[in-house]
Parts: sequence; C-alpha cells; structure tokens
Amino acid sequence: MDGDLQDLRRKLGEVSDIHNAIALLQWDQETCMPPKGGEARSWQLATLSALEHRLFTAESLGNLLRELHARASALEAADATLVEVALYDYNRATKLPEDFVHTFAQEQSRALAVWVDAHRTSDFALFRPNLERLLALARQKAEYLGYAESPYDALLGDYERGMTTAEVKRLFAGLAAEQSRLVERIVAAGQPGLAWLAGDWDEAAQWAFSLRVLEDMGYDFEAGRQDPSIHPFSIYFDTCDVRVTTRATKEALFSCLMSSIHEGGHALYMQGHAEGDRRTPLCDAPSLGMHESQSRMWENEIGRSLPFWRHYLPIMRGFFPGRLDTVAPEDVYAAVNLAKPSLIRVEADECTYNLHIIIRFELEVALIEGDLDVGDIPGAWNAKVREYLGLDVPDDAHGCLQDIHWAHGAFGYFPTYALGNLYAAQVFNAMLEQIPDLWGNVERGYFGPLLSWLRANVHVHGRRKLARELLHDITGAELSPEPYLAYLNHKFGALYGLGT
Repeated sequence: MDGDLQDLRRKLGEVSDIHNAIALLQWDQETCMPPKGGEARSWQLATLSALEHRLFTAESLGNLLRELHARASALEAADATLVEVALYDYNRATKLPEDFVHTFAQEQSRALAVWVDAHRTSDFALFRPNLERLLALARQKAEYLGYAESPYDALLGDYERGMTTAEVKRLFAGLAAEQSRLVERIVAAGQPGLAWLAGDWDEAAQWAFSLRVLEDMGYDFEAGRQDPSIHPFSIYFDTCDVRVTTRATKEALFSCLMSSIHEGGHALYMQGHAEGDRRTPLCDAPSLGMHESQSRMWENEIGRSLPFWRHYLPIMRGFFPGRLDTVAPEDVYAAVNLAKPSLIRVEADECTYNLHIIIRFELEVALIEGDLDVGDIPGAWNAKVREYLGLDVPDDAHGCLQDIHWAHGAFGYFPTYALGNLYAAQVFNAMLEQIPDLWGNVERGYFGPLLSWLRANVHVHGRRKLARELLHDITGAELSPEPYLAYLNHKFGALYGLGT
C-alpha cells in the first residue's frame, strides 16, 4: 500500500510539474512576452497541454487510482481523499481526447494574442473568428464531458464542482432584482463630493503603496512578486511561488490598490495550502467561487472598510505628499465605496458588480445552449447592459471585449465571481463572531488573527471538501444570497442615508 501511494504521488507530481510549467508560460505571455512570440507560444502551450493530458490519462495511472480507491477503507483519511479527488479528475480528463486538448490549447493561445489587439482597437470583428472557434470547442468539450440538463453544466463543473446551471439561475434571480432596486435608491440619493480626487496620481506611488499593503496583509514576497498586466490576475506555480499582477492608471487613484488587494486575497489562499499537498490535486481551492470569496473579502469587506482607511490614510499621505492632507478617512471611505452604474466590470462597485456577472452568465448560457450566435454578441451585450445597468455602451472595448476570459476559452468561469461574493459574506460573518476585535485589529493594520483564521478554516483544507461542504462546516448554513444582500443594504444604506 505504501509503495502504491508513493507511486501515485510521484505520477501526480509529474503531472503537476507540467501543469505549473504551462502556467509559467501563460504568466509570461500576459506580462513580458514580446509581441512576436505569440505563434511560438501557442505551439509550446499546445504541446505541453497535450503532454500533461497524456500523462494524467495514462492507463497505468487509472489502474493505480482504481486499485487504491477499492482499498480506500484501509487508507489514512488524507490518502483516501487524495485518491478520491484524483480519480474524479482522472475520470473527467479521460473523456477528452488528446488531440482535442492540443487543439483547444493552441486556439486559446492564438485567441489571446488577437484579443489584445481587438481590445486595444475596440474591434470585435477582429476577435470574432477566434471566439467562434473557441465556442465550438467549448460546446464539443461539453458533449465529451456529458451533462444531465444543460451543456453549460459540464463547463461549470470545471470551476464549481457540484453546482448546476439551474442552481446558479436560482441564486442569481434574487440577486438581480434586489441589487437593481438598491442601485436605483442609491442613484436617487445623490453622490458624495469627490473634487479632491481630480487630477493625475503618480503611478509609481500607487504601485509602491500597493506593495506596502500586500506585505501588511501577509503576502510573502519571498514566495511571490507583483508585475503589471493588462488584466490583473494571480497565478500559482507552487505554494512557494505565487504571483500577482495589477495595473495602475494616473486617473484612478484606487484602481491599482484594490486590484492588488483582490489578487493578494487569491495569493494568500494559494500560499496557505498544506505543505503535504504540494504537487497533488489537493493543493487548490474546492471551487473558484470559494477562491473568489477570499479575494472579494479582502478587497471589499476589509479594503473598503472605514477601519482600514483610518489606519492607511496617514500612510498613504506619505506616498502622495501634499495631495491628501485635508482628506479624512470618511472621505476615502465614501470614495472607495462610490456606487453607481458603470461599464467596466473590474472597476464596478459592490452594488453593481454582480449585475455585470449576471449579464455575462446569461450570455454564456445562451451561447453554449445555441440560442445566441457569436456575431450577435455585441448587440446582445449592449442590450443587457441597458437592461441591468441603464447605460449605453459606446464601443466594444467598453463592452463585450473588456474581459480576457473568453480569449482563454473559459466558459463557465464568470458565475464564480458572484458566487464568491455570496461565499465571502457568509464566511466573513462567521469570522466576525470568532474574532471579536477584528475591526480593532484592522484599524491598527494588524491582519495576523484574520489571516490565521482563514488559514485554519479555509486555506489549509484545499480540495478535501466541496465548496458547499466547506461553507457548511464554517457557517452551519447552505449558500444563500441573503447574507450578502443584508451586508450590502446595511453598508450602503448607512453610506447613502437610505434608512430601512
């Protein structure tokens, strides 16, 4: 038995090494690869993706997993869980032919390079052929994987195991109606004065301040780094190499910081996985929704809180001499929680963010189920933005080309952002109950108890439980939109004087 387990860990480790080498090439592609490197990178990623798939779907690995699974009762609990999770992934992976994996990886890499140009020039027609090929491959993938009701279920399973399209629709139905009403009340209440934010803000100072906050949060720069990218992201190569990216613009004082805090939340999760899970499938979150709960919690519940700014405004003044001397923490609190409909998802406030996600979810389902053609995306996108946000989309860059996800072929990913908000609210409520002085700690810039709680209750468990099981263990409740809606109504009701 011990020899079989050692053999399993060796085989899984080899697959993990290739997977993380692929991730490193993808990080390079989005941060510092020269423009002409795109074609070669598509070959490299396709070759390595096919090799990873070949190793992971080898019959010898399947036989080993099945033999160990049959003897699960004789295994230690941790080993039995590793076998169960790896066998689940193996059975799913073996449904995809190697040539399909190779083709999909190559198309993803090619599409990414085209998307960059299409986004820069706001030209959906340029990206359309690539998106049509990726959509066809996504539909084909759904058929390979199989599904009970919607083909979107099969793709959603890549990111939120155990969740169905019907369940997401049920959760989102309540969110859409309640958040739309809250936004209408906020718009009617008027906006705070933000004249002090006018003008340009030094990008290097923004960057330096974001590094300071990341370090204070507990992000280990000996096991990570921050780099610029068009679209902020975090990425894992190992618990000792977890990287984040962000972007700074001179017109937006808080954009760089909030992206850094958000990606830092993801990175802290990845740096907090159990040492013994390295190079195994357990060294990951149970779902991207649970992963997103960590980034949204750090960014919104913590980074957009008044105690946070009571601590950090005096520090921030040092990065922008003379610019913030007459600004109070309450002014910053109002600014970072400014709520109004906007076009760009990553810049959206908490009240409207989920509406952006619901738009994308509904479009994705329609695309995958065959009710929407790729050529009709710009019009359908613009119509939903008008319906949910009351805005007119001026061009494709501010509309259907703003996100990188479809260039990655990542259909089924978007819902996890809103699910992450729901997970975050419930997990944060539990944390507040168990850390009575949490806000006092935040006001002192002391995040140790908060991070330790997350390490013990969320991070270290990896994929040992499904997200819904982990949530129930932490909170004693099922996933629900109600705690998140209560949080929004309490916070923004007070900010905008909405009453009950």
